[in-house]
Amino acid sequence: MSRIIPRPEINPDGVSVKGCSTIYAPRGQAGEYAPLATNPYRGCGHGCAYCYVPKVLRMDRPEFDANAVPRPNFMDALRADAIKYQRAGLTGQVMLSFTTDPYNPFDTSLTRPTLETLADFGLGFCTLTKGGNRALPDIAVFRPDRDAFASTLTSLDDRFSKKWERGAALPMDRLVTLAKFHERGIFTWVSLEPTIDIEASLEIVQATQSFVDLYKVGRVNYLPMTKTTDWRDYTLRMIDKLQALGKAHYIKKDLQGFLPAGYPNPLRVQQHH
Repeated sequence: MSRIIPRPEINPDGVSVKGCSTIYAPRGQAGEYAPLATNPYRGCGHGCAYCYVPKVLRMDRPEFDANAVPRPNFMDALRADAIKYQRAGLTGQVMLSFTTDPYNPFDTSLTRPTLETLADFGLGFCTLTKGGNRALPDIAVFRPDRDAFASTLTSLDDRFSKKWERGAALPMDRLVTLAKFHERGIFTWVSLEPTIDIEASLEIVQATQSFVDLYKVGRVNYLPMTKTTDWRDYTLRMIDKLQALGKAHYIKKDLQGFLPAGYPNPLRVQQHH
C-alpha cells in the first residue's frame, strides 16, 4: 500500500510554503520587491558603497565585497523546496536575489541551474542585477509569459558609478542589456533604489522609458544625503514624470508619506507579459 504524502502547508501570506527557507518570502523592505526570493551565493563582489546587506548578514564588508561563493548544497535545497511549492500548487515568481547578485563578477555557476530548476517545477523567476551583459548568456531561459529581468540603476554617469558601485557593470552596459531583454519580449523593470542623486534618477527614467515596463522607486538610507535630500520634492517630481510617460511604477514605503491622498500605488503588479 502506497504512503500518502501530505500536501505542504501554505503560510498565511498565501504565497510561500511553511518550512521552506531556500525559496522564502522576504520581509520588510525586501518584501516590497518580490513575494518570493532565493539567494544562491554568499557575498557579492560589486563593492557598492551604499550596500546594507553585510550588516543584515553580519558579514564584514571587506569579506562581502571580496567574492561571491556558492552556498553549500544550494541546488539540493532549492530542488527540495521547489518540489514542495509544486505540490502546494504555488507558481509565484521567485527573485534572484536580495543578499547577493545572480550575475556577480565572480562565480555565477548556480544562476542558470537555479532558473531552470524553478521553471521545471512551475515557478516563475526574476533576476535583479547590476551585472549587465553577464546576464545575456541566459536570455533564452527567460519566458515572456512568466519571467522578468531587472536592473538597479543609480546614475548614467560612469564616474559616479565607479565611485559608488566599483565592481558593477557600467550604466550603459546595464541599459543595453535591459533593451536586449525587452527586445526578446521579456518584462523589464528598474530599481531606482537607492536614490543617491535626485536628478540622476529622473534622468534614468527619461533615458530608459522606451524599454522598461516598470519602475520601483525608493530613497537612500544610512548616508548623509538621507537627511539633506528633499524627499517630498523628489517623490512628487518622480510621479509627475512617470505619469507623463505613462509608465507603471511603485513608490516604496520610505516615500509613500509624500504621495497625494488616494494615489494608486499597488504593491504587486504582474511582472511578465
